[in-house]
Amino acid sequence: MKNILLIISILIIASSCGSRKGFLEREDSDKSLQDAVKKLKKSPDDEDARTAIPQLYKIIKQKHLDKINAYQTTQQIGKWDVLISEYEYLQMAYDAIINSTEAYKLVTPESYAVNIFTTKDSAALAYYNLGNLYLDKAGRDNAKTAYNNFYKANQYSPNFKDANDKMKLAYNHAMINLVINPFDESGVFNQPSLRAFNFSNKNDYFEQNLINDLANNNSAVKIFGFKDSKRLNVKPDWTVDLRLKKLEFPNPEVANTSKNVSRQIKIGTDTSGNPVYNTVNATIYNNSSKFSAIAELELSINNLVENKNVDTKTYRQTYQWQQDVVTFSGDKRAISNTDWDLINNSGANDPRKDEIVNELYKKIYTRVLNGVKQAINW
Repeated sequence: MKNILLIISILIIASSCGSRKGFLEREDSDKSLQDAVKKLKKSPDDEDARTAIPQLYKIIKQKHLDKINAYQTTQQIGKWDVLISEYEYLQMAYDAIINSTEAYKLVTPESYAVNIFTTKDSAALAYYNLGNLYLDKAGRDNAKTAYNNFYKANQYSPNFKDANDKMKLAYNHAMINLVINPFDESGVFNQPSLRAFNFSNKNDYFEQNLINDLANNNSAVKIFGFKDSKRLNVKPDWTVDLRLKKLEFPNPEVANTSKNVSRQIKIGTDTSGNPVYNTVNATIYNNSSKFSAIAELELSINNLVENKNVDTKTYRQTYQWQQDVVTFSGDKRAISNTDWDLINNSGANDPRKDEIVNELYKKIYTRVLNGVKQAINW
């Protein structure tokens, strides 16, 4: 308890020392000015604040105007964010001083409200023009870039020109028909070791789930299953191809262990009334089986319009299973409650191969879904 109180005391002292640090000694001049103005409002005669405010305002003005001058001539589109941010810092300093009678007596600040307005308008025009440049180019990526630039123009100047209409146009240009092709498992399930098992109901697992889970996406994508695309005569722009590359059911690893247990059992009393014990013995046997099933699935997303691969990934998933069959021989009175629990709860049935495949597919599916979402993300 004493140690905790000591730590708290040290923290309070350190915090107090930090708060007493001079306004001009702090690294963040913008925040320091705000704090000095607040201090002056509470204590109009505070000499530290009165001395610091004029110097801080000079430092702030020089710092931000230098950065503005450095960015004015660059051709990078990102300069507008920087310029507006710098003008806003200057305006914050102006607002703090102009709203404080005592601070205003010390400094005559300059308003940058007009600069902010005109810079935002210039930024909106720059992003609007850049949006038009990309809108005239072919390809989904260019349409997305155009959309984002029109959106940015609206952020700087709401309802800027016809930016809203251009956003809709860019969105429509980016719209694609995505067809999810049938899951190809043939290369695996045609193997002699797997031919005897009925996996036919698994073939549309990924297709149907992807259609359902991507149905309400907002990524300028229309999702179709393979059969529906044929029935509706839909021309695919992109395709999702899934291929099962590997499915392994290794033979279980078997391990047999045993242990001897004993216990003292009261069997009666002697002539003097003292308890008489007898030792009972038993042997507990544990037959343990385990294996790890493995599945590998390849996801390939292809842009048929531009004849290029968008993304290809291979997902590997394991299914681990273990079963313990516990039995005993000898006197059951020697067996503890813990060992009885193992005996009574052992010997579950081996999972069927189709159950294992279900579990593997469920685990891989989430990763496949995220992979498709990432590829089509708007």
